[in-house]
Amino acid sequence: MTETSRLIQTTLLVLLGVLLAVATINDVVRQTHINHRLVADLATWRSYSGHDFKNVGVDEELLGVASGRDVACGNTTPGAPRERTQLCLVLEGPTRGGRREVAGGWYLPPLTHRDLRAYRYGCFGRAGTGMCAR
Repeated sequence: MTETSRLIQTTLLVLLGVLLAVATINDVVRQTHINHRLVADLATWRSYSGHDFKNVGVDEELLGVASGRDVACGNTTPGAPRERTQLCLVLEGPTRGGRREVAGGWYLPPLTHRDLRAYRYGCFGRAGTGMCAR
């Protein structure tokens, strides 16, 4: 093996290591931002509903991952998850003061295990427009 080929191999390995380090850092930063947003979504739902329930679900994919909007759903009265009427809020925008903006929402009847448009009722707000089947 010549000196030149060793230098090329070493350079390629160093570049690969730098690329992996940058990708790892980027992924950690992205996940940290997502976690902060989800914590803000839960705090917003609890503040808006006036309930300090622990079983509140947040769906990042329902309205599309690229939309930057999340849907947080939780029971309106105490009980096991999805056994009571649920309030679902569409949350968007940046986190400010540990909360996000409520752009609208809807209700789901008890025992609804999937958030399908056909089950939604009482849509409200700008993001709730057109989200209900009725």
